Amino acid sequence: MEQGDQRELQLLPSPSSTCFTSRTAGTSRKSRPMVDTYDGPSSLDLQLSISLRPFRPPPPPLPPSPSRFRHPRTTLPDHHHGHMKLDFSSSIEVLKWQAAEQIRLAAVEKAYAERIKELTRREMEMAQSDFARARQMWERARQEVEKAERMKERAARHIDSTCMEITCQICRQRFRP
Repeated sequence: MEQGDQRELQLLPSPSSTCFTSRTAGTSRKSRPMVDTYDGPSSLDLQLSISLRPFRPPPPPLPPSPSRFRHPRTTLPDHHHGHMKLDFSSSIEVLKWQAAEQIRLAAVEKAYAERIKELTRREMEMAQSDFARARQMWERARQEVEKAERMKERAARHIDSTCMEITCQICRQRFRP
């Protein structure tokens, strides 16, 4: 995390909570602590909110004014040139901040895309190994079925040869399927 970032952590009461926070309207957060009023044996549900903000937020954009868009070499009183330089420098600062923010967001999106790409690659590898295991199991099952069919044919031939040895017609009928 960069040193120029300011971290803020808040615990907010959830909408279902019945505990209300009271604060004097004229005091700031830093000078006076927040006081919770307790209304009885109700549960206290808190929501956690974390935000990261730049240490120095960009100045708000200035409203468009006709003097702001004039060429610097036009004949204006000296106080207008100073104001124009201030407008241009603040605009440049805003643009630099926006560019840095876009670069940061692009880096975050790139990292996210790389992570998704890696997860997808792992899932594909797992699916391929599962498919290979399933193919091996299917092959073993097919071999077992072929083996069972061969045993069945062998048993049928054995019964047929046994039936040929029996001379009695009634006994032969009983052993034939």
